[in-house]
Amino acid sequence: MSRYFLEMRYMGTRYSGFQIQENAITIQSETEKALQVLLRQPIALTGSSRTDAGVHALQNYFHFDLEYDLKSSFVYNVNAILPPDIAIRSIIKVKDDAHCRFHATSRAYAYHIYREKDPMKADRAWFYPFSLNVDLLQRVAAIIKEYDDFTSFSKRNTQVKTFNCQIIHSAWEQTEDGLIYRVEANRFLRGMVRGLVGTMLQVGRGKLTEQNFRDIITAHDCTKADFSTPAHGLFLETVRLVDGLIN
Repeated sequence: MSRYFLEMRYMGTRYSGFQIQENAITIQSETEKALQVLLRQPIALTGSSRTDAGVHALQNYFHFDLEYDLKSSFVYNVNAILPPDIAIRSIIKVKDDAHCRFHATSRAYAYHIYREKDPMKADRAWFYPFSLNVDLLQRVAAIIKEYDDFTSFSKRNTQVKTFNCQIIHSAWEQTEDGLIYRVEANRFLRGMVRGLVGTMLQVGRGKLTEQNFRDIITAHDCTKADFSTPAHGLFLETVRLVDGLIN
């Protein structure tokens, strides 16, 4: 039996998230369907990092087991079956005990905002024409690294054992036509990045203070955060894996 990691890239606009769901089209359901057509047998995929409905990914992983070795033409052939908004970037043969979720050390997300109307960005960034204090945004982004309990930034009914996350990086970048918020952590909660972005933007607009932002974090109450941030501006950019997984 051989275990493989599938490195994926996708536009999440048409999909109800990453993980398979009943009566919904997801990245996992489309990928499993394509693999079954190519390999002529059902393939059960295990995902690395769940992305919500409408969220995109430049890198994400599945793993699966197969009783034989894949041919070098596998990536080309399965990409020919997959829809245009999902692509396999690579196939990696790994050790039998390699797990694409448990052996991921961190995930890095980016949220894109543009300030002037641009139809070329409408499905991959949030049009946000309001005046913002970028210095304040940077300060509250740095505040996030001081905390590890993000209950306030997890959507309701999230089934997790802990709301603790270790934030590795949190900062805003200015671009020619907007802003990008970049955050990396060992794990993320459902809706967490969008909640952080929406709440920070309220600080940047002067509707909340830095102390208000701290109070929201320590309240451990998701009704205090702003989750109105749309999904289409969010990208999972990188899933970092431990060394030594390749067979």
